[in-house]
Amino acid sequence: MVDLAVEELVGADGAPARWLVLTHGIYGSGGNWRSIGRRLVAARPGWGVALVDLRGHGRSPSGAAPHDLAACAADVDRVIDRLEARAPVAAVAGHSFGGKVMLALRQGRAGRSGPAQTWVLDASPSARPDALGDPDNSVVAVLRAIEDGPSTWPDRAALVAHLGQRGIIAAVAQWFAMNLVPAAAGYRLRLDPAQLRALLSDYFARDLWSAIDPVDAAGTALPGVVHVVVGDRSPALSPADRARLARLQATPGAGLTVHHLDAGHWLNADAPDAVVALLAATL
Repeated sequence: MVDLAVEELVGADGAPARWLVLTHGIYGSGGNWRSIGRRLVAARPGWGVALVDLRGHGRSPSGAAPHDLAACAADVDRVIDRLEARAPVAAVAGHSFGGKVMLALRQGRAGRSGPAQTWVLDASPSARPDALGDPDNSVVAVLRAIEDGPSTWPDRAALVAHLGQRGIIAAVAQWFAMNLVPAAAGYRLRLDPAQLRALLSDYFARDLWSAIDPVDAAGTALPGVVHVVVGDRSPALSPADRARLARLQATPGAGLTVHHLDAGHWLNADAPDAVVALLAATL
């Protein structure tokens, strides 16, 4: 397991009564959600928000293989144990890749108590085994671009230009370039392409619909309830995914609530007010 980097956002008294553990998507960091976290703590002073950098992202070390959803979930479980020495972790939430990590976490906590809520922020539980070979998948396009690029860059503009030449839109390229850190000769990525490929391979291979159910295949209760937030303008969840979520939500005792926001995939950028309002009202 990896000791993950965590940024704690708390109220003025510094002693929250409960925690929300919140994490990011692939290539990102917990800091992507800092503004959301701060606003949520202001709206719900009894809560603290723990922004977590997943393994190999942000300030967290890469750790040892295997690099998969189960390993990421075990890392987050360790964070939960540390936080609960001070206050209960009442909810966990993850965006995109992080959303599937949180489903793996829930599945791995079968028969255990808490967290009471698992939030999946615009992430599909479905397996997509062909995604790594999809030329139109922008996440994979970024991965291929950095696999084909040099180990160091003279400046951020050079990386942005390289990504642009590979068809990555400017906004995504500029955001991704935030992963550059100073090196002896220019800049280097703090992300390891080989680790990213391993993480994405498992992310696309795993079907985690069963992690939404109230019990696992052995009949053991899974903790709490699940909230899935769908960006209505996002391609992350297919029409089949959305229809399946609607059917599950309508099933008595499913413990699933689906929320729709007028947003693309980047919920924190497209609809920050709606995200804060939803979490503040529902946590």
